[in-house]
Amino acid sequence: MEHPPLHAIRNIGIISHIDAGKTTVSERVLYYTGKSHKMGEVHDGAAVMDWMEQEQERGITITATTTSCRWRDYWINLIDTPGHIDFTIEVERSLRVLDGAVTVFSAVEGVQSQSESVWHQADRYHVPRLCLINKMDRIGADYRRVLEQIAQRFDARPVLLQLPLGEESGFAGVIDLIAERCLLFSEDDQGATVTAEAVPVGRLDEMRQAREVLVETAADFDDQILNDFLEGRSIVAARLQAALRRGVLECQLFPVLLGSALRNKGIQPLLDAVGTFLPSPLDAPPVRALVEGDGLQERFLCCDPEGPLCVLAFKVLSDAGRKLTYLRVYSGTVHAGDELFNGVRGQKEKLSRLFRMHAHKRERIEEARAGDIACAVGLKEVLTGDTLSAEQEPLLLEGLAVPEPVVSLAVEPKRIDDREKLLPALEKLQWEDPTFLVREDAGTGQLILAGMGQLHLDILTQRLSREFGVEVITGRPQVVYRETLRQLVEHREIFHREAEGKLQCGDILLRLKPLPRGEGLFVILPPEAETELPLEWRPALLASLEQGCAAGVQAGYPLTDLQVTVVELPYEAGVTTEAGLLAAAQRGLAVATRQGRPTLLEPIMALELMVPRESAGKVLGTLQQKRGRIGGMESRGEMEIIQAQVPLTEMFDYMTELRSATKGRGTFSMEFSQYDQAPAEVLLKFSMK
Repeated sequence: MEHPPLHAIRNIGIISHIDAGKTTVSERVLYYTGKSHKMGEVHDGAAVMDWMEQEQERGITITATTTSCRWRDYWINLIDTPGHIDFTIEVERSLRVLDGAVTVFSAVEGVQSQSESVWHQADRYHVPRLCLINKMDRIGADYRRVLEQIAQRFDARPVLLQLPLGEESGFAGVIDLIAERCLLFSEDDQGATVTAEAVPVGRLDEMRQAREVLVETAADFDDQILNDFLEGRSIVAARLQAALRRGVLECQLFPVLLGSALRNKGIQPLLDAVGTFLPSPLDAPPVRALVEGDGLQERFLCCDPEGPLCVLAFKVLSDAGRKLTYLRVYSGTVHAGDELFNGVRGQKEKLSRLFRMHAHKRERIEEARAGDIACAVGLKEVLTGDTLSAEQEPLLLEGLAVPEPVVSLAVEPKRIDDREKLLPALEKLQWEDPTFLVREDAGTGQLILAGMGQLHLDILTQRLSREFGVEVITGRPQVVYRETLRQLVEHREIFHREAEGKLQCGDILLRLKPLPRGEGLFVILPPEAETELPLEWRPALLASLEQGCAAGVQAGYPLTDLQVTVVELPYEAGVTTEAGLLAAAQRGLAVATRQGRPTLLEPIMALELMVPRESAGKVLGTLQQKRGRIGGMESRGEMEIIQAQVPLTEMFDYMTELRSATKGRGTFSMEFSQYDQAPAEVLLKFSMK
């Protein structure tokens, strides 16, 4: 296969709130670039990028899907991501490896809750972005309000590149502010023909004013533009584009385009903007890797096919029982048949075959070079976040942030022959999804599945049946709580016991200090210089304390918002043993936590509801009955947007209630916000009041 030049590659993702139109945009991209010869529609269950049965049935994206296509001189590696909060890990791991992104907003709904989540995820990985305000043909479309929301909610600097031609159902095209022309999209060939025309006389003043704002913005990144602007000289399009691109690459500017993907308008200019403004792998900053050897040292790798091999496994998929591993190659070149070293797991594996993916279809390739996104078969032990490199130059890349599950579900096999198949099937689902956890309840012996939400667990149990032939009986979804302490406590534990004919001794002083909400868990050992403890014992001690915190105190939920400090660690050579010290640490932690007045924290969800104005009072009343806190309200035409925070335990099956209260017109989305104190009745249930 012919490799495109690095400067022509664009590794991009499409991100947004659910139903903003990401997959519809992706389908148009595939059609106009010639990758597919028919437009698949989400509402028909025929979208190329939504290939899973559950995606086609529900009309939503569940898993991030990759494809590649050519547009003019550019090679675009595209990832279409889900918009539902339950599948946020798909957005997280996609943004981890992408060089740029297109954020899609609805011109009617504007910036929604999940829009904010994916924007902040992109901020975390410093991903440059374009913005597409979609659904400009819909009643109530208002791109100016969306621009204001982007600026206010994200503290960002959007820059408008287009004006609309026509409003709502009359939306026919756009005015290109950089080239000073109109772009119209033919309805005879599904928008494939784009016609450039002169700007109507009645819109010239509006266009000039908008272009002045654009020029002033570009002048912040090119002093010569400012001089030309002040002296009244015209500024050519290429000069403007170069200046704006500098702002985009620095994540200081976010160009905004307008369109209606469903009506086949505005996609070709978006593709042009992807090539013009978003970075190639050469424009991305060097990736930071840790070099193993005499301690861990930093090394910064540029995108170079001839450089040391450095590959990140960012996604694992179970396909007919075999692992497909999605790879981003940051440096070097990897070939089919290569033996690679997994720096995270410290083992070698052979990569048997390489593919370029188009949704779930594969195109076999012989090599993947720096800047490529590819898929591998044969890597049996690799999981999401692992780094692959050459054994003689082992490297480690930073992994990715994995959110913690907030909902759990008890399952048991329906038939006798399902029992043997259940655990292997669950293991394969865990390969794919780091946010999906499986554990056995110590009290009941039941298998507990934990995930990001009710929909997440519904999809997983459906996949057990359809893909693995395993039928399960499920219980009612349960909230995953967290435990913490209400007071500071210090405790010394001395362990002195004979085991297997040898005296095991250990001594440890622990201090457990409660932290503010949202701080997390910290386990701190004394500095190496302040203790005579053998260095090789320290990792085992740290792991023992962390495992004890993960097991909880009374209810079996992990501890959080707590600082566990080892204050003293007496060591007597020939007397103190590693086993004795670990036993002292485990028992000491258990005793100390019980003395610290343990309590439960429940997950609180951030809600955004869109309801008819006449139903708003009724909806607010139901939220208050659910211990909800109203954060604010905003009117958008006939609808009211309500921001609220509600305990997750109150939100199961809420959609049915909302539909009843709003006569089927209300919608809501929610995402995890924080953990907060559980009510007295929950504490009483676990005897922790």
